[in-house]
Amino acid sequence: MSDEISIQFTRFSAFYSPLIATIAGGFLRDEGLEPRHSVAPAGKSAIDGVVSGTVHVCQSAPSQGFGPLEKGQAPPAIHFAQINEKDGFFLTARAPDPEFTWDKLKGKKVLVDHGGQPLAMFKYACLKRGLDFASITPIGAVRRLKVFSGLLELRSAFI
Repeated sequence: MSDEISIQFTRFSAFYSPLIATIAGGFLRDEGLEPRHSVAPAGKSAIDGVVSGTVHVCQSAPSQGFGPLEKGQAPPAIHFAQINEKDGFFLTARAPDPEFTWDKLKGKKVLVDHGGQPLAMFKYACLKRGLDFASITPIGAVRRLKVFSGLLELRSAFI
């Protein structure tokens, strides 16, 4: 007999790969748990589901707590486990460039995830690679790019 475990993502993206692999790899079933996963409703985060008791587990970035902290409030949930040591963003191009260097982005428009944690990590990567973030034109960092008649948001870093 398996116990059901409700898992929710704020959005379905590569950022959640460790949790997706845990479900797809059967690791939870091996422990007697029957995983049920979902994506949080529009305008909600998976943490909202944990707080309300409708979700058992969610994966989120520590940046989920930034808003409440900036208002002097305690975050609604505490992040208690590190699941990876590198941020899960990808830098991709329209065509392969075996000679790629970060300075090739200078003066270019770069589609950047506008979320708190991904944007902060992209800026950090630029700093570590010697690229001044101000030297690129970020697209999506300020406004959401809506695709498919506004139903699907493109939220990964692409060039």
